[in-house]
Amino acid sequence: MKIHVHPQPQSLLNAFMVMFIIHSVQMGVGIQGFQRIIYMDAGHDAWISVILSGIVTCLIGFVMVKTLNYYESSDLYGIQRDVYGKWLGTCMNVLYVLYCMGALIVIIRNYIEVLQAWVFPEVPTWFISLTIMMLVLYGVLGGFRIIAGVSFFSVFLSFWLLSLLGYPIQFSHWSNLLPILEANATEILKGAYSMTFTVIGFELIYSFYPFIKEKRKVHRYMLIGLLYTTLLYVAVMLISLSYFSGGQLERTIWGSLSLFKIVRVPFIERFEYVAITFWLLIILPNLMLYLWSASRGLARIFGKKREKGIIWVLSLLLFGCIQLLITRQQINLLNNYFAQIAFIVVYCYPLLLFLLVWMKKKIFRKEVKS
Repeated sequence: MKIHVHPQPQSLLNAFMVMFIIHSVQMGVGIQGFQRIIYMDAGHDAWISVILSGIVTCLIGFVMVKTLNYYESSDLYGIQRDVYGKWLGTCMNVLYVLYCMGALIVIIRNYIEVLQAWVFPEVPTWFISLTIMMLVLYGVLGGFRIIAGVSFFSVFLSFWLLSLLGYPIQFSHWSNLLPILEANATEILKGAYSMTFTVIGFELIYSFYPFIKEKRKVHRYMLIGLLYTTLLYVAVMLISLSYFSGGQLERTIWGSLSLFKIVRVPFIERFEYVAITFWLLIILPNLMLYLWSASRGLARIFGKKREKGIIWVLSLLLFGCIQLLITRQQINLLNNYFAQIAFIVVYCYPLLLFLLVWMKKKIFRKEVKS
């Protein structure tokens, strides 16, 4: 497997597209109900936990880009091969592929649960998952530029929907946010940790970095995307804390969707139905990029000519795994385990990888020269 990746010129994107891709992959199923989880940890100081999570995310994003900058044009799969060697590097690459597959399963199954609970209780899981997988396949088989285009339109087409979350402001009681800093540092940090599942996705910069033309501008636009996502999550959390009482928020599983219930449109009686079905457009970039990253990783390991076949095989495996998750307890267990794994992969491992790459490029290179 080659360390460096040199895509065809027609496959490259301008750096400003990074902010759209990063924001779109962070806006997944997590925003539908993250408020209750963070509130149970940090109370009405949960908004501080969201800000802290955003700051840490920006720092980790900086570390990721610095790691990639040590190479001319490479992705995580090539870097791990270079740092760990052939056999250990291959094992690490397979583990990252499994992580991407796990993210896909978690996102799809959580969205299906919302659809079945709110809109289509009688529609079987296999039918919804098959429909979603067909859309994802259509995008992934088209290549990275198609996926980037979906991400771009997903951001703009979701503006009107997310802006309606401000509708409950007229019924809000901002005194619910007082007193500030009632939670201790441990509780606030625990709340920030619980944001992991909600904000992951930006680690996919490791996969699509070689497809960006102006690599020196990647960090700037990635930071803009991360900051915009953080501001949006903080705004949603503040609105939720001021609208719901503490007891209500603890009992509300999908806080953001419950906020849509009070939106009144003359020609639509239940607006939350529109929001839930439209949400598929928001999570599509997540699904496409995770499947693209997983298939690309296996193609890098076993040979590029098999990439389309790998995409089909992975899709079938995903479809089968989704059918195994039936009860709410199983989905919750999956979410909890995946959140713990994601914290290690997204927030801890990049620091270790940066240190190893720095040692290899700086220290070992000096020893060879001497």
